[in-house]
Amino acid sequence: MRRRTYFRLALSLAVPAALWPLGAGAADNTATQAAGVAADTVWVIVAACLVLFMQAGFAMLEVGFARMKNVGTVVAKIVVNLSIASIVYWAVGFALAFGAAQGWLFNILGATGFAPTFHPGSVIDLPALATSTAPAAAKFFFEFVFCAVSLAIVWGTMLERTKFIVYILFAIPFCALIYPLISHWLFGGGWLMSMFGSQDFAGSTVVHLTGATAGFAGLLLLGPRIGKYGRDKKPNAIPGHNMPLAQLGVIILWFGWFGFNPGSTLNATNLHFADIVVTTNLAAAAGAIGAMLAIYKVQKSLDVGMIGNGAIAALVAITAPSGYVEPWAAIVIGAVAGVIVVYGVLAIDKWLDDPVGALSAHGLAGIWGTLSCGLFTDPALAKFNGVGQGGLIYTGSFNQLGAQALAVTVAFSTVFVLSFGVFWAIKKTVGLRVSARHELDGLDISEHGMWGYPEHFMPVPGGAYIHPDALAEPERRREEAAASFAVAENQH
Repeated sequence: MRRRTYFRLALSLAVPAALWPLGAGAADNTATQAAGVAADTVWVIVAACLVLFMQAGFAMLEVGFARMKNVGTVVAKIVVNLSIASIVYWAVGFALAFGAAQGWLFNILGATGFAPTFHPGSVIDLPALATSTAPAAAKFFFEFVFCAVSLAIVWGTMLERTKFIVYILFAIPFCALIYPLISHWLFGGGWLMSMFGSQDFAGSTVVHLTGATAGFAGLLLLGPRIGKYGRDKKPNAIPGHNMPLAQLGVIILWFGWFGFNPGSTLNATNLHFADIVVTTNLAAAAGAIGAMLAIYKVQKSLDVGMIGNGAIAALVAITAPSGYVEPWAAIVIGAVAGVIVVYGVLAIDKWLDDPVGALSAHGLAGIWGTLSCGLFTDPALAKFNGVGQGGLIYTGSFNQLGAQALAVTVAFSTVFVLSFGVFWAIKKTVGLRVSARHELDGLDISEHGMWGYPEHFMPVPGGAYIHPDALAEPERRREEAAASFAVAENQH
């Protein structure tokens, strides 16, 4: 009897002791998973905030390249477009870009997640983003700031003569359909990505070529600024008013790109984002140097704007291959982009008035960056990312290069047709362009009723500016006094 009691007591102690490591292991597992989710979520939100800050970069870049009479409208345009993109992309764009859909429809568009509601534990079916453990709200916010960047790119080609209402009217269809369509095909699991393996890690085509192509469509209907081309059809230089501000914009954009490319992993725990930081920075550096050498060869001077545009073009170019290439390839891609932007700006300027060089920096460089995946993609990284295959340099095959060329062709054609149609409709209704009088006066005063630099254009209490009439007043009084004195003397 006593033996049975001892046996039961031993068994009651042994079972919990045996199960305790299993329970502890399960707890550790749960804690590790929770930490991974938290790390991914924090990284995605931080990266998204870096990309959001790029709006300040676009603002400073455009302000610097604009004339003093048009700087205020640039900032207003950035803020309003960001606001429109926020609401429209939440209501419609995100679902079309990344939502799920039944059967063949998924190759074209997503169809779930319209006007999504987010709360802890909420789930949205987002097939292309399923590999990230970050919650749907974090994924939405990250993808939204990409849409906002693409919209900001559109307007660089159309500065200094566009009606403000045009920004509002075009932003809605762009964020609701045009951008989400291309985004779904290359980011969201659509046909270019799933059927052909086209690679675009962070958006050389989806974001940059899309924005530049829409701007190109608008520019064709808008026409050049007054005075840009002489009677001999040769272009006149219209310099921006503040190059330090423009280069501040370049540096802000460079900084923001560390959210743009590395953040596209949507994942902190696999550590690939650190590799992409390196490729991004090396490409930008090579682009600035490449542009510097190219412009010196052409003009025998070191054009500050061109050097900055070289860095931007290189960042655009490395955006698609950033997660697919080794550092040496990033340097080559960036340097080539720096050369492309210099010759591109000089060639395009002969025919089209693009004040900030957006068609070259975002369009031509975006095409080069997308095609470069077909040349330099490391097969191991293609396998790691699960899209496409190695580039020509590694495999000797033109398959990936063909997939990249297809993506560029389809995206450019689709965006151009849709954007041209929208801009044409706007032109036929409210009009695209301000009047010649308003353009000469400046959009700050004609569109917003105020100057960006008021002391340069009008007297301000306590300011240094003095109206010419005010300077002439003391002289007039002295002349009157002298004349009165002369009359008095004559009377005596």
